[in-house]
Amino acid sequence: MCRFLAFIGEPILLDHVMTDQAHSLVSQSMAAREAKTDVNADGCGLGWYGERENPGIYRSILPAWSDPNLLGLLGQIRSRLFMAHVRSATSGGVSYTNCHPFTHSNLLFMHNGMISNYRKMRARVEALIAEEHYENCHGTTDSEAMFHIALSRDLVTDPHAAITHTLRDVVAITSAYDQPERVRFAAALSDGEALWGFRWASDDRPPTLYYREVGNGTVLASEPFDEEAEAWNAVPPNTAVRITPNGSVGLFPINLAASMY
Repeated sequence: MCRFLAFIGEPILLDHVMTDQAHSLVSQSMAAREAKTDVNADGCGLGWYGERENPGIYRSILPAWSDPNLLGLLGQIRSRLFMAHVRSATSGGVSYTNCHPFTHSNLLFMHNGMISNYRKMRARVEALIAEEHYENCHGTTDSEAMFHIALSRDLVTDPHAAITHTLRDVVAITSAYDQPERVRFAAALSDGEALWGFRWASDDRPPTLYYREVGNGTVLASEPFDEEAEAWNAVPPNTAVRITPNGSVGLFPINLAASMY
């Protein structure tokens, strides 16, 4: 499983939460504590909002701890909203196009999770992507496919509904086998104005996802980056969270049975 972190609030230097903490995301790339795999060395990525509407993005196939370009950026970029990801591949090879975050116009998206045995159903899953979005799907991961499926279901207008519909449609495929495949999904999404997090699974093992206040902002993360356990709030299973720049937090159930177009 991958690890990720996102921040929204008053602008900060990225290294404050990316490298300066005792169990920072860069540290998690070497020794994650709440992941199935403790090393996340299959690439890294960074997306941030600055002076323009569309975000800047940096991705690399190097492990986060050994990428001098990434470490240099973290000490120089100040942002009010950013995302970072360290990858442990469950589908798709180690390549630039398979690294997170993924972007479309002013959107940033990153994912931690899996569709088990994705290769055998990849064609059926990718068939859910609208033609207008399929041409911009460059990698081979289930993560990018699910992002483009959500774009095809009006992610820009209603993120909660689009992700719910995406999960419902993917589960309809994974459940059609004699031995249903598992879908585990944790993700972060932003349009530059608010930060969304999603935590869901088709079984009882959704990927971990937490949030907490940090100074004049809020962090959303796969796992805590410090030892202050009481400061972190776990996003409940099968729930979406929406965080605004002023720290307002809203929780919304992800109910596939109730979702409809």
